Amino acid sequence: MIVLGIETSCDETAAAIVHEDRTILSNLVVSQMEDHRPFGGVVPEIAARSHLNHIDGLVKRALAEATIAFEDLDGIAATGGPGLIGGVLVGMMTAKAIALVHDRPLIAVNHLEGHALTARLTNGLEYPYLLLLVSGGHCQLLAVSGPGAYRRYGTTLDDAVGEAFDKTAKLIGLPYPGGPAIEQAAKYGQADRYPFPRPMLGRPNCDFSFSGLKTAVARTVQNTRVNQETVANIAASFQMAVGEALEDRTRNALQRFKTEYPAGTTLVVAGGVAANAHLRAVLAALAAEENFRFVAPPPDLCTDNAAMIAWAGIERLQQNLTDTLDFAPRPRWPLEDLAVIS
Repeated sequence: MIVLGIETSCDETAAAIVHEDRTILSNLVVSQMEDHRPFGGVVPEIAARSHLNHIDGLVKRALAEATIAFEDLDGIAATGGPGLIGGVLVGMMTAKAIALVHDRPLIAVNHLEGHALTARLTNGLEYPYLLLLVSGGHCQLLAVSGPGAYRRYGTTLDDAVGEAFDKTAKLIGLPYPGGPAIEQAAKYGQADRYPFPRPMLGRPNCDFSFSGLKTAVARTVQNTRVNQETVANIAASFQMAVGEALEDRTRNALQRFKTEYPAGTTLVVAGGVAANAHLRAVLAALAAEENFRFVAPPPDLCTDNAAMIAWAGIERLQQNLTDTLDFAPRPRWPLEDLAVIS
């Protein structure tokens, strides 16, 4: 089984070809980072137009790199949401056209499920496993037992952790995207210089909150003479606070997961924020302490990419979970719609 994946939910136009034996035959990404950098964030209209300009050529290049033709594909998978609706529309309409013309099944993939199943592609994991999904728009802890089979343990009550990274970076004058910029600046700072709050620390549940942490950073910036040294110290202190908050919430989830899924022994972290080396180290240490295997996909498969969409498409196609050509792209598509919440 070979599937074409298309990802256009935000500011990367991506196309990939993946085989069911977990071989990535091609995986191409056109980044729009430089287009959006002057605005300090993604401009939806610019993103949609860029996707429109690049998607056809990118699909052709992905096929050429994989040395296959449309006729060799067993399915066409594309992000159906959530995301910036203009971009999602571009990718989904492209996928529908290919599926119609070449009479291939269409699979509308939830972008979050793409992240959730990436470790299955990269490491061949068996179900079930505990997933910490951390990205620009999402922060969730989920028990994963199959495509569309999720039990949500916790989610953010306000802001996502990736959004907190971007906002903090902007407050201290670092460029967009904020995650890599803060990680780099933090290398030169003192992580104990500013006693930022650890949101939800010690609470019995598995939920997150980051709005108070952002507010604390903003107040610190207002009351501090910002220079190169303070930028590094704020970045390091912020990153440390996030790490301790994620560790605490994930520890609670691990305890629950052990009880409900005794066969599961793996902690997975996925999503764009999972590319952060400090956060990976904190979570790897936690997993070792709890006698869990720790898995984090390679950084280039943590950020938005089409290989994860193609793989999710393969898993859904194997279970005959396909979509009709009248599927409506969705700007909001909570993973909870595919999950059991308790």
